[in-house]
Amino acid sequence: MAKTTVCYGVVLILLGIFGFVATGHHAPTALIPAFVGLILAILGFLAITEDAKKRMLFMHIAVTVGLLGFLSTIPYVYKYIRMLQGWQYPRPRAIEEATAMSVLLLIFVIFCVRSFIAARRARA
Repeated sequence: MAKTTVCYGVVLILLGIFGFVATGHHAPTALIPAFVGLILAILGFLAITEDAKKRMLFMHIAVTVGLLGFLSTIPYVYKYIRMLQGWQYPRPRAIEEATAMSVLLLIFVIFCVRSFIAARRARA
């Protein structure tokens, strides 16, 4: 799961960079997914260890970061759905980027929880 965390971190970094470039380098908030991705990538690298306790610690921190990131982007999913229905917002790219981040982090959290459950069952 640590390598998956690194992969999700890289994808979020790329999303943030793409969003920053797409806004014409004018919106530094477009880099928020890149910062979250950097944190996840670092935690993923730290979790690649033989020490099971350290691996569990770093992966639990990573899933907590993912969950907090997902919870903080839920309002943008609602705004994105409203955009699809025809509502106009001043910064539609920001809403699209935050929605993509939300979906990616939700999938990441689901994978982590499934992995934690499988690991617990394997120990029992």
